[in-house]
Amino acid sequence: MSRMKSLYTGTTPDTVEILEVDRPVPGPRDALVRIRACGICGTDVSFLHLGGIPAHAHLGGEIVPVALGHEPAGEVVEVGAEVEGLKVGDRVVVNPQGPSGVIGCGARHGALSEYLLVENAAVGRSLAVFPDHVPFDVASLNEPMAVARHAVNRSEAKPADKVVVFGAGPIGLGAAIWLKLRGVEHVVVADVIPSRLEKALAIGADAVINSAEQDVTGRLTELHGQASNALGQPRPGTDIYFDAAGAAAVFNTVVGNAKWGAKLVMVAIQKKSSEIDLGGMLRSELTLIASQGYPTEIFEVTPELVEHEDRFARLISHRVPFAEADRAFEWALTPGAAEKIVVTFDD
Repeated sequence: MSRMKSLYTGTTPDTVEILEVDRPVPGPRDALVRIRACGICGTDVSFLHLGGIPAHAHLGGEIVPVALGHEPAGEVVEVGAEVEGLKVGDRVVVNPQGPSGVIGCGARHGALSEYLLVENAAVGRSLAVFPDHVPFDVASLNEPMAVARHAVNRSEAKPADKVVVFGAGPIGLGAAIWLKLRGVEHVVVADVIPSRLEKALAIGADAVINSAEQDVTGRLTELHGQASNALGQPRPGTDIYFDAAGAAAVFNTVVGNAKWGAKLVMVAIQKKSSEIDLGGMLRSELTLIASQGYPTEIFEVTPELVEHEDRFARLISHRVPFAEADRAFEWALTPGAAEKIVVTFDD
């Protein structure tokens, strides 16, 4: 049987290891994809912190390695006889939570591998074809941009809404792009890292706030005008807040600033937080909207990602060869060291 290289969590926490494993053999309903680029997600980093995942009790509860990666783009190299609408040579992005089963995130297959088996391959459900002119690294943004798109869809933002996105990582910046493409007239991005704020302006944000140095309330009032909560207390005129940071300070800042009828869309994985000011939420009738994954958006985003590829390409801060994946994860493990890292595979 042919062999391939695949990236797993290492034998100790915060390390990775490239292992040689059997190359998957596709069945009549499957497709085999040669991976050409795969993004690194915060979920991958979480598995690194654990050193893997706990095995079943009958295995003694030991930590077992995890195959990493769920943001792939690649080229089809084998197609099962029963697969329709797909051919060898097609460039594809893959749904890592689709009908073919989970990819990465503790599953049997990870996309940070030379090859990926897409079981029960179905175009439009488990994978989608994209044009040859789109670089593989940009195409690998499809999955995280679907996460951002779902958050924006959940917000039901309208053109006249005034919006602020807290957190200028890939999801926050992706949300800002989708908001502008949706026609929202004024989008602010807030973060504590100047380089991220510069990138926010480059991808189309109308204004930025350095929340480590600036008065968020004053700046939002300056940008969005003044409104009030249900008690008539002055509040910025911001209509929709996005939490793409997951820090307690963001949640509390939103509650403290929300006008009557404002919305908060929570898309970040929340870190351990302090008590929530429920009274503040009541005084503003703040609507909390949770956004998880991409129930319908995974391939909804693909045509627009293709159309606006130059804009989305700005989100990538580092491109690292697969052979140097350990270096890529060193950056990913260091807060503020990188924004969006894409692992690339040789031609």
